[in-house]
Amino acid sequence: MNKLIIVLIAGLFIFSCAGASKQQTGTGVGALGGAAAGAAVGAATGGGPWRILTGAAIGALAGGVTGNLVGKYMDDQDRALQNAMSSSIAQNQAYVTRANEQTIIATFKSEVLFDSGSSIMKAGGYREMDRVAKVLNDYPNTTLHVEGHTDEVGSEQKNILLSEVRANAVKNALVQKGVAPGRIMTIGMGKCCPVSSDPAANRRVNLVITGNQQ
Repeated sequence: MNKLIIVLIAGLFIFSCAGASKQQTGTGVGALGGAAAGAAVGAATGGGPWRILTGAAIGALAGGVTGNLVGKYMDDQDRALQNAMSSSIAQNQAYVTRANEQTIIATFKSEVLFDSGSSIMKAGGYREMDRVAKVLNDYPNTTLHVEGHTDEVGSEQKNILLSEVRANAVKNALVQKGVAPGRIMTIGMGKCCPVSSDPAANRRVNLVITGNQQ
């Protein structure tokens, strides 16, 4: 009985999210998580079906509000980031995508930031990071993963090292512009994750920005 109620609640929220906007989806996902957690607490306290339903309702309300706020926060940040990067986007040097309602990915072609084979950031790269940092500082309730990517030329070890050092160079540039270092994690992806048959498109740095559930 308890499991059936939880499954029915989960199904209801999944159905309600179908065809919704990013912000509405954030509300639904948050509500679903809250409902599941609330129902689990109700079941654990041994209150029977009524306690489970009450817990689910309270959890759904709290989770839905949180999901909605995070979704709107990320929508606003997405627009701000695209505006800040508009010149680079127009020149096809960078682009912004939305992985989901809580994650934004800003991608820069490596040659915009670094010379070939180098991990020393170019003057133009610092200008790009300055634009990004202003947005990140305006939206502090996010975390950032900096991913370095290379093409398939050269050994795996060399490419991993180069991508790691480049990711750290981007982090250092953002920190110099006032972004808290504790918000930023870096990883060198090497040549593991090509997105195109064009090597130039695979040489890139991704800034993966994720909203915090606060």
